[in-house]
Amino acid sequence: MSEKVFFILNKFSGKGIPSHVEQQIADACKSAGLELTLAFTQYKGHATELALEALASGYTRIFVLGGDGTVNEAAKALVNTPAALGIIPTGSGNGLARHLNIPLDPKDALPLLIRGKTMAMDTLRINGGLSVNVSGFGFDGHVASLFGKDGTRGLLGYAKLVIGGFLSYKEFDVYAVTDGQVSSHRAFMVSLANASQYGNNALVAPDASISDGMMDICFIRRIPLVEAVPFLTKMFRGKIGQSRFVTLIKAKHFRAELSTVQPIHLDGEPGEPSNVFEVAIHPASLHVIVPG
Repeated sequence: MSEKVFFILNKFSGKGIPSHVEQQIADACKSAGLELTLAFTQYKGHATELALEALASGYTRIFVLGGDGTVNEAAKALVNTPAALGIIPTGSGNGLARHLNIPLDPKDALPLLIRGKTMAMDTLRINGGLSVNVSGFGFDGHVASLFGKDGTRGLLGYAKLVIGGFLSYKEFDVYAVTDGQVSSHRAFMVSLANASQYGNNALVAPDASISDGMMDICFIRRIPLVEAVPFLTKMFRGKIGQSRFVTLIKAKHFRAELSTVQPIHLDGEPGEPSNVFEVAIHPASLHVIVPG
């Protein structure tokens, strides 16, 4: 009896999924002797439902074609189970896939992951919500709440929102407790990183590991316009920690009390705004398939 695999496709993620990719999936599975089931997401949260159905039907390897948001949805069903998640990146940023060195072209990613190995990765819980890549509150939460509402996706659409809102967004005070250590910060945004990047190689936590049992907390001050280019250069070169506008802290537990209510995103998807955030790392809580 051949092994069976389940594929969840989000045709609305990023620039969409070309029709020929379905045939590539079928060919890759046939070549590997795998029995294939395909399902398409129809609405927000559907990937969670489909992954739960796959689990109930006995699938132990569930692949997602989509971006970080779709990956997050599927992970909600698979966290703390023996089943493994495979990521075929087709989103706008593909942060977790890039961190895992998964090729961005499905044609290249499919054979590597179908023959890949399984590893256990950490996940984050933020006010009860799941994060597998990078989340945050403040300005990036604000941008996430707007991103995609007008149908614009991709790096260019994100950049337009950042530029449009940068001048008007205000800093806020953060009273932080990280593994029992108290500190105070002034911040424009705070990133909570399990992996290293937002996506598109924007490295907010260059030293982050998905298997060290620690989160990377990045406090970022408001950047003067004249410093924007040097700051972005440091970020894309993996040297954001050298910026005087950044404080990086590693921790297992993090509590933040804010001077004002702030929007938050979980792996790029808007969450519930709050002035208090409780964050904890959950080591080795999700199995993920990586290139062998």
